[in-house]
Amino acid sequence: MVGLDPVAVIPDEVRDAIRTLIRWAGDDPDREGLLDTPRRVAKAWKEYCAGYGDDPAQHLARVFEEVGGYDEIVLLRDIPFQSHCEHHMAPIIGKAHIAYLPRNHVVGISKLARVLHGYARRLQVQERLTAQIADCIWDNLKPLGVAVVIEASHACMTARGVRTPGVAMTTSRMMGVFREDERSRREVLALMGR
Repeated sequence: MVGLDPVAVIPDEVRDAIRTLIRWAGDDPDREGLLDTPRRVAKAWKEYCAGYGDDPAQHLARVFEEVGGYDEIVLLRDIPFQSHCEHHMAPIIGKAHIAYLPRNHVVGISKLARVLHGYARRLQVQERLTAQIADCIWDNLKPLGVAVVIEASHACMTARGVRTPGVAMTTSRMMGVFREDERSRREVLALMGR
């Protein structure tokens, strides 16, 4: 099937599973408004989980050593993202702040967002997402320090269960100088607006 969009071919078992869920929830999957829902839901979930086909480390492979002597913090703030909780498959919507202190080279700034999205577009827990981003940057760029702070709202808590809207969860991972040196830690957190 060369040239076909992989999402265009949705296995019958996937459509049947979605139809079963609709029926189980109490509706009729043969109702006019729901006839095409199994295809749409399957297509959406393929998009939500596109990170499984992505190797986030590849985005950090191309670096720039000619930085004019720059040796301070590089920070990308307020990167919006969405993910899905692995426990309820409910949306996680938030923003990430990613910083590193370069050793000898830098990476294009869009690559930091690509690393975030590569991991966020998988079933996740926020703690692991935070650690995966930091570890990927640490292992591939070999910087002096990495700081990742994520703030997100979890629909598994806001729209069901305890039903507490407006709550945000914050996680962080500090590595290298941002973990070992209190002054550096305070500086990066201040730059992040924390």
